[in-house]
Parts: sequence; structure tokens; C-alpha cells
Amino acid sequence: MSTDTGARSAENDFKRDTNYIETRITADGRDGYPVEANRYRLVVARACPWANRTVIVRRLLGLEDAISMGMCGPTHDERSWSFDLDPGGVDPVLKIPRLQDAFLARFPDYDRGITVPAIVDVGTGQVVTNDFPQMTLDFSTEWTEFHRDGAPDLYPAALRSEIDEVNDVVFRDVNNGVYRCGFAGSQEAYDKAYDRLFARLDELTDRLAKQRYLVGDSITEADVRLFTTLIRFDAVYHNHFKTNRNKLSEMPVLWNYTRDLFQTPGFGDTIDFPQIKEHYYVVHTDLNPSQIVPKGPDLSDLLGPHGREALGGRAFGDGTPPPPPPASEAVPASNGANYSPQ
Repeated sequence: MSTDTGARSAENDFKRDTNYIETRITADGRDGYPVEANRYRLVVARACPWANRTVIVRRLLGLEDAISMGMCGPTHDERSWSFDLDPGGVDPVLKIPRLQDAFLARFPDYDRGITVPAIVDVGTGQVVTNDFPQMTLDFSTEWTEFHRDGAPDLYPAALRSEIDEVNDVVFRDVNNGVYRCGFAGSQEAYDKAYDRLFARLDELTDRLAKQRYLVGDSITEADVRLFTTLIRFDAVYHNHFKTNRNKLSEMPVLWNYTRDLFQTPGFGDTIDFPQIKEHYYVVHTDLNPSQIVPKGPDLSDLLGPHGREALGGRAFGDGTPPPPPPASEAVPASNGANYSPQ
């Protein structure tokens, strides 16, 4: 149900549960759920890096008017993410207090994790999918009818094989790698995960020292997926998950890459650091029994000069930046390192 849904293997490695609901919303409706404006609600939590991907892609593509968004709070219990940020603790559109209700409406015997992001069919109140890797790709390729004018191509056909290859290793060693460190059940498992994580970060450093973005000369799906882990690195993973060879802010190439994206409209304006920290330090009682949330670190330097313009590239390719988020979806400035688009 949380960002760490999984178990430990016989070798004490953290194994993520990747058995998601694979139903897709497509232009041709082949799974019974056609692309249709105002039919679906994307349910997210700002704390969750996997949900953060969908928030960013929805913003960049301008799908706010086609797909509404419900926001769970940063913490949850053993049952489900809940809508405790909404008046009365009930989602104003779905009229439910817990995301679990939408899962059980479709699958009464559902016994796997209640995860965000999830897309719910508003009319039936039933979950459609929680398959987050496919979700953002479908936003790019199936929802084109509702993309804003100037929407960037985040999954260009000519680069898909390279994007997929980068996404695969980044997921294995970085996105999920930090969890493999944090939830390792033995010193050996932790050491192995730690070494893989930093070996991959070093490889990404070499790659990004020569080019502004991961694939091609503009932002793609690959950058979105890496960003949501890197932006949480110093605030959470370095301490909470013991990924402490270096802080990200001590790795200049990756830090400047992250600052570049953070200062790009659609990225930094989705980040809520207090919610991110509250989730990890309060929910993971096995790692932090006291549930004390650290006051630091100071992340204001995310707004400092990054110098990445010297590498060329255009953030949105032939497209344009997204407009500011709707007021109802805006992160308070004080929660996002005083974020201000450049």
C-alpha cells in the first residue's frame, strides 16, 4: 500500500511487489476503458515517488482538464492510503475515505497492496489500474487528443528503445535501489544494494556530465523517473535508507541536473518536502520507531545556479513550458524550498 510494498527474499534482499492491475485506458478502449475526458480520477500522494511521476507527466502534457486528481495524505495505516487532507476525510469526487474502497469496489477479494498512483473510474467508483510504469507512458501515447498545445513529446518513437533501456537500469539500481538499501534484511544484502546504487549513480554522473538530459536533447520519460528519486535523496534516502556514501548535493553533476529539473516548470512545483519527509519517517516505524521527522536538511540551494545550459538542449523540445498549476493543486511555496519557476 505504501511506497515500499514488498517483502524480503531468502537472501534478505528487498523484493518489490510488482503485481499491478494491468488494465489500460487506451484510445481504442480495448480493455473496456476508453480515453474520455472527465471520466477518470488520478489518485496520488505527494509523498510517493511513483505517484510523483504521474503528477509531473500530467502537468507537462496539460491533462489537468481531462483527468481530475485526488490527493491522499502523506501517511497511511495498514489498510490503505486515505483522503485525510480533504474536508471530512472524504474525497470530494469519489466520495470515499480510503483508496482501498475503490479497489474493493472492483475486486471484492483484493488482497495485494493498495498503492498510489491509481486511476479510478468515477462513474463506477472502481479502480482501473495502479500500474504506474505503464500509466505515464499511456498519458503520453494514448491521451494525445487531450494534450495541451505545446505539450512536449516525452516518449518519442525514435528514442523509445533507448528510453526503455535507461528506465530499466534506473528502476533496478536507483528507483528501487534506495529501497533495497533501506529494507535490506542483512548486512550482506545492504552492502550489495549500496554498491549497486552508487555504481549506477556514478555511471549516470558520467552520462550526464556530457549531456543535459538522459536521452536526446530534451526532457523525456527517463528524466521524470530519475528525478523523483533524486529529489528525495538528501531529504530522506541518505539518512533514512542509509544511502550515505555521499549526499546528492556532494555529487555536483547529479545535483546540478536535479536543480535544473527542479527549476523547470512541471517538476519543482509538484514537490512537497514536508509531506515527503512525514511519509517516510512516520510510516516506516520499523526503520524509525520514534517517528521523529528530521527538521533538515536545508534544500534552498535547489534554487541556485546549475550551469546546465552550457550543455545545450531544450527542456521541452519543440514544445513550451506548462502554465502554472491550478490553484487547488499548487504546493505551498514554503513546502517546496521556496520554489519559483525561472
